[in-house]
This record gives sequence, C-alpha cells and structure tokens, in this order.
Amino acid sequence: MEFTFDAFYTLIAAVIVLLLGRFLVNNIDFLKRYNIPEPVAGGLVAAVISLIVYNFWGYSITTSSTLQSSFMLIFFASIGLSANFSKLKEGGLGLVIFLVAVASFIVVQNVVGISLATLLGIDPLIGLIAGSITLTGGHGTAGAWGEIFETTHGIDGALALGMASATFGLIIGGIIGGPLAKTLINKHKLATPRTSAQIEERDNRPVGDLAGNEYVPFEYPHRVRLITADNAITTLGLFAICLAFAEFMTGYAKGTMFELPTFVWALGCGVILRNLLEGVFKVTVFDRAIDVFGNASLSLYLAMALLSLKLWQLADLAGPLMVILAAQTITMALYAAFVTFRVMGKNYDAAVLAAGHCGFGMGATPTAVANMQAITNMYGASHKAFLIVPLCGAFFVDLINVVVIQSILRFLG
Repeated sequence: MEFTFDAFYTLIAAVIVLLLGRFLVNNIDFLKRYNIPEPVAGGLVAAVISLIVYNFWGYSITTSSTLQSSFMLIFFASIGLSANFSKLKEGGLGLVIFLVAVASFIVVQNVVGISLATLLGIDPLIGLIAGSITLTGGHGTAGAWGEIFETTHGIDGALALGMASATFGLIIGGIIGGPLAKTLINKHKLATPRTSAQIEERDNRPVGDLAGNEYVPFEYPHRVRLITADNAITTLGLFAICLAFAEFMTGYAKGTMFELPTFVWALGCGVILRNLLEGVFKVTVFDRAIDVFGNASLSLYLAMALLSLKLWQLADLAGPLMVILAAQTITMALYAAFVTFRVMGKNYDAAVLAAGHCGFGMGATPTAVANMQAITNMYGASHKAFLIVPLCGAFFVDLINVVVIQSILRFLG
C-alpha cells in the first residue's frame, strides 16, 4: 500500500529528518568525527526505516516533489545572488585550476564507466549512464538523458537506471567527502579540530555584528544572522524573480541550442540581478538574508531528496551496474585525494575543496556545500572553497558535462 504526502506533510517530514540528523550527529561520535552532514545522517535513517516498513508490511510513502524542486531552485538562486563580481575575482587562478581538475575528472568518470561496461559485456552507453550523466549531472540530468537514451539509442530502462545511479551517487557523495577531507587534514596536520565550546561560542556570535565579522556565504549554517522582516521580504522578492525567470526561460529555450536545466537559469538570473542592483542602481543587497534562506533551502532540499529514497528499488540494479558504481566511488575518492587536493595546493582549503568535489562529483552541488559545511564547522573557515565550489559545481560543471557527453556520443556513433 502506498501513501502520498502532499507538500505540507512532506515539509513536516523533512523538518523531522533534519532534527533527527542534528540529534544523531551531536550524539554519535562517529558521525561527528567523520563530519557526516546532518541531512545525510537523518535522511539515511529515514530511508532505512522506510525499507524495513516496506519489506515487512508492504507500506511505502511517496513525497511531493513540488517543494523539493522549489527549495533546490532557491538554493541555486542564492548562489547567484551571492555572486558579487567584485568578489568573484578573488577566486582568480584557483578557480581556473579547479575547473580544469573538475573537467578532467568528468572525462575520467566516463572512461571508467564505459570501459567497465565493455569489459562486463553490456552496452557501453550504460557505462555512460553510470558516469557523468548521473553522478556529476545528478537526478535532473539523469532524467533528461534517460528519455533520450530510451527513445534514440534503444536502452530499455535507461531512465530507471539513471535515477537509481543518481540516487546512489547522492548518498555516497555525502558519505565520502567528510571522512576524506578529515583524513587529509589529519595526515598533513592542516588544522586542529575545535571543541564543542568553541563551536558554540562562534555560532552564538552574530555574522556582521559590531565586531566587524566577515560575511561568508554558506559557511557556518548554524551561526546567528542578524536580519529584519523588511530585509527578509525584500530578499524573498528577489528569489521570486529568479524562480519566475528560470521557469520562463526553461520553457522558452526548450528545443533550442540554449536549452539548459531550470536551476542554471535561476542561478544565472541571481548573478545578473545582484550585480545590476549593486553595480548600476546602487541598491544594497542584503547578503545575510540570502544566506539564511539559502542554507535553509539547502538543508530542506537534501532532507526531502533522501526522504524520497526507496532503497528497495536500488536492489533491482543489475550486478554489473553495481560494479561500475563501486568503481566510480573508489575513483572519485582517489582523484579527490591525489589530484584535486594536490593541484589546489595541498593545504586546508584544498582539503575542503576535495570534500566539495566528492559532493558534486558523485551527487550534486547541495551535497558538496553540505560536505564543506561539516568540515568548516569543525576545523574553521575556508573562504576560498566556498567562493569556488558553489559557482563551479552549479554552473560551469553542467556546461562542461554536456559538451563531454555529446562528444562521447558522437565518438561512439
């Protein structure tokens, strides 16, 4: 028997999952020590409980995707609205190097997938589905390409395989990032963990208070932000503009060379809107309100995504596909540790960037940000990582991914 949650019940369930995750991380030393994000901890427990209920009693729950999609778009719009051009240049050469590392990994990811599929005697295109289409691309890209592979390339069940692979990546991306960064930090003695008292003292000190604390988007989601109702309403208006523009452009550009995922339009509108308001009209954009809504949307999106998992569907994955996904996990961890970390400078920022790369290299940009938040909450700020990863993972990666996928399809004929 299947129960369907509407948007309101889905929101209530997501909040419960977040509270559960916070409780688990605060009370289980393993989760805290290895910096597992709260939405991932709570979401996995909820998914396991759902699996048990389904296997023993046959009950399942389908959650509403409406709010999940909206929170995802708000998160990406918050990235755009935080992108002040005068600050983006701070990324400098580091942003370029990270982009090259990420682009190279997309190629590696697809080579691993296609090679293993060929060795296992299945269609090489299934290896591509279990490559950057679903892992770097996420559920949205998996859905778009799944239909194309079924109708154009004759891959039966491509959409289901894509969704299952993307789900696997979302889970693994949130699990391996924190432990990997922690291992790098400890091995190279890059930072010292903060005590619970130090973390609590920092979180209770408001961002942007009279002491002149620096504003950093998405870092320290638990830290106090000083905002007012007027600022909140104005900021909600900016988000509404971004989401309306994204929906319009998605429909308008469909079937053209400018067709892009909806979240890319939301992010792009945020970038343009932010810099037009400040650069042309001299209107101050209230960063702390953007940060509050962005972080809240990030947590709720991840909670809803994991809450909607039906683990029994993953059991239907063919053995060869599981082999490919396991190999992709190992490849991601090794690449992040021996390539991303090294080319980015082998310092603390590089370790946080490696955690972020695991997040969107296997799952999605929200997972990358959650990974980094778990690390910086324990070890301290990494402004460089939070400057580079959100824009790179949300915008440039999808454009690079599309080019690589289309090039491989042309090569395979």
